[in-house]
Amino acid sequence: MFDLRAILDDQSDDPLDLVAQYVNPSFARVLKILGYDVNYVRGSGAYLWDDQGNRYIDCISGFGVFACGRNHPTIRKALRQAMELDLPNLVKFGPPRLSGMLAQQLVKMAPGELDTVYFCNSGAEGIEAAIKYARAATGRARIVYCNKAYHGLTMGALSINGGDEFRERFGPLLAHCTPIPFNDLEALEQALSPGDVAGFIVEPIQGKGVHLPDDTFLPAAAELCHKHKTLFIADEVQTGYGRTGKMFACEHWDAAPDIMVTAKALSGGYVPVGAVLSKRWIHEAVFSSLDRCMVHSTTFGQNDLAMAAGLASLHVLLEEQLVQNAAAMGKRLLAKLKALVNRHEMLEEVRGKGLLIALEFAPPLSMKLKLGWSLLHKLDRGLFPQAVLIPLLRDHYVLAQVAGHHQDVIKLIPPLVLSEDDVDHITAALDATISACHKFGGPIWEVGKRLSGQALRGATEPAGV
Repeated sequence: MFDLRAILDDQSDDPLDLVAQYVNPSFARVLKILGYDVNYVRGSGAYLWDDQGNRYIDCISGFGVFACGRNHPTIRKALRQAMELDLPNLVKFGPPRLSGMLAQQLVKMAPGELDTVYFCNSGAEGIEAAIKYARAATGRARIVYCNKAYHGLTMGALSINGGDEFRERFGPLLAHCTPIPFNDLEALEQALSPGDVAGFIVEPIQGKGVHLPDDTFLPAAAELCHKHKTLFIADEVQTGYGRTGKMFACEHWDAAPDIMVTAKALSGGYVPVGAVLSKRWIHEAVFSSLDRCMVHSTTFGQNDLAMAAGLASLHVLLEEQLVQNAAAMGKRLLAKLKALVNRHEMLEEVRGKGLLIALEFAPPLSMKLKLGWSLLHKLDRGLFPQAVLIPLLRDHYVLAQVAGHHQDVIKLIPPLVLSEDDVDHITAALDATISACHKFGGPIWEVGKRLSGQALRGATEPAGV
């Protein structure tokens, strides 16, 4: 008899050792170097617990999938019910039972005139669909995207990623992809003016670094797209479903997309699901005839568990007013963190919307601190924020992440169920940790020194180590 609890109870191997041996040796090594090799045994709401009983506030939330919090009982109950009902899942040549219901709910809450839905398994899959939709609907090939953008790691999505660190060794990538600076309307008009662009794809708020648009950028970009008969595509994979204090981030600027890609939070953190919403004429240009009714599809799309998770997640977001909570707690957290800028010379800026927040650091003015900053950055440009995050986790039980490669930016994307006490704890923890940064030779610099040694050793070791 299969008994998962018994398997877990009888497990004698270290989980990290198994990952190192069979899954991803490099990732396991990174976790160990950073002190992120914590043995988490339970998750609930905004919290994680380790095998020593310590409780952590989770400010990564599975890269944003746990908007409703970890292991939400309503979503879990919905999935149990779906299994107990013995639904006729994935019949393929028959109408799916739940997907039309979820699509109907999504269309009701979608911005603008988005009234058709394609279901897939992830954000990257949704981006691939959006590229194909744009090409099919316009008869054009070129896609315009923004520098520093992140749209996923499959080949099409990778081709419109703004970070070279993800592209190395995977080329040649998809042709006819043109980058422009984020927030640059002049560059966008120049890129669109030849009349060969199928779609302009943009994150309303860039996830890598948490860069916000100017107030005029998104609505003006949408107008430019329409002027040049180009589709305006919003990547709401991370910003969608309440993350920024609105159901969808593009609503902050009244910028209605022609195609909107969503995923992450729709899953409730249980079953992968993505949804691509589009205007009907675009959808019909793809599925344009009876023999093209399955011209774009995926095996596990519209599966009953994913649809049940989506329906339950939307119910929780609305019933528990989590979008409103994200707005309120985000406002509180931003205000408290911005107050720290004047207290700490290396903390340059705090920015964000809702519960998508970044803290950016800058070189200090005092000579001793400037020396330490320079040494760390000469060894590795990504060391300083990681040196902040390690004691934040170790001493204050707050789990957070660096906002991107070679950026002095820490990113916070906690579950939308965050409480006022959680906000206050996060603020106090960051205040204490950043204060330690301003004492050269203190604990934070010792962490940086240790990390730099690991970075130097890693640079000389074979790739397989």
